[in-house]
Amino acid sequence: MKPVVRSLLENDLYKFTMWQALLHSHPNTQCEYAFVCRNTPAYPLAELKDDLERELDHLCKMRFADDELAYLRQLRYLKSDFVDFLTIFRFQRKFIEVGIDGEKLTVVATGPQVHVMGFEIFVLYIVNELYFRRLATAEVIIEGRRRLKEKIGVLQRDVQQQTRKHPFEFFDFGLRRRFSGEWQDEVVATLLRELPSYFKGTSNVYLAKKYGLIPIGTMAHEYLQSYQSFGVRLRDFQKAALEDWVQEYRGDLGIALTDVVGMDAFLADFDLYFAKLFDGLRHDSGDPIVWGEKALEHYAKLRIDSNTKRLVFSDGLDIATALQLYRHFADRVMTGFGIGTHLSNDVGITPLNIVMKIVSCNGQPVAKLSDARGKTLCQDHTFLAYLRQVFQHPE
Repeated sequence: MKPVVRSLLENDLYKFTMWQALLHSHPNTQCEYAFVCRNTPAYPLAELKDDLERELDHLCKMRFADDELAYLRQLRYLKSDFVDFLTIFRFQRKFIEVGIDGEKLTVVATGPQVHVMGFEIFVLYIVNELYFRRLATAEVIIEGRRRLKEKIGVLQRDVQQQTRKHPFEFFDFGLRRRFSGEWQDEVVATLLRELPSYFKGTSNVYLAKKYGLIPIGTMAHEYLQSYQSFGVRLRDFQKAALEDWVQEYRGDLGIALTDVVGMDAFLADFDLYFAKLFDGLRHDSGDPIVWGEKALEHYAKLRIDSNTKRLVFSDGLDIATALQLYRHFADRVMTGFGIGTHLSNDVGITPLNIVMKIVSCNGQPVAKLSDARGKTLCQDHTFLAYLRQVFQHPE
């Protein structure tokens, strides 16, 4: 079988942007990342162990190609020293271990953060593709194409009927949980051909390069979570992370993620200084309308015109939900919709709900306090309770 990973460039953009920021600000950080499957698969993922080992062996032999490095250099927010680092970078097999726990698959990456943080997306889409190879049939792809055509028809019909102040724009965020590389490639090419007015980019840097799309992404939870271990007062970790981001990117990549310790705690730190400097906010847990109204209320309180800002929604979106949110918000604020599994893995088979998250940093536990049930992540219940207390986050 062909290896799953086609290129080291086939990663989400925010991995590169966080990678650069952390390499510059905290290059000696040691971290642990762990794989979790949140739902019940059609067959035990432990059966994939040997295939995953082989795929990781292949990944650790790969390098960035010259044309890929040249592409990264022309992204103005990536600095030359970071791309120079990538010219010699190789994943180290010694930093990642695969095992089984009963019928469960275990994957743990431990080592220098700038060497192990990049494993996450590759592990997730390797596991997905290995898993779905056993379930794929010709009928599955036919069904996927039928569903994709139906979604395109809905967007062509419904968006044209809208008369909102700001345009409808959506992006492909489907790399980590895609059905396969070939299918995501087909989906992105089809959306670009059929919906050029609405389809504005992809988080997949490899496909952005291939199709001349804008690569989309800024930061993920791991970036802010890491700051829980960086020696600042815990109550101030979000402000420290946002400040370092501002200093690194100087106005680029201005969408801030809000749900590491909940939206209320985030807004308490997102004062006039940050609200003016950042272009907008990204939603990834909790009720999106409640979240968006809180954001607009916050901008109003700071006397900032919300029409100059953008709210990006990316929490398990489908087309219907994106259109609903667009109708609700698009007369008051610019919007954007990052749609993942609903585009890259809607073929009639239940997708895997898998993640690979940071669990410790510099020997200390780190945590995400989600606004949605089931998305809070932490292996240390004592630290989790302390974090809840510090940020007054409800159970």
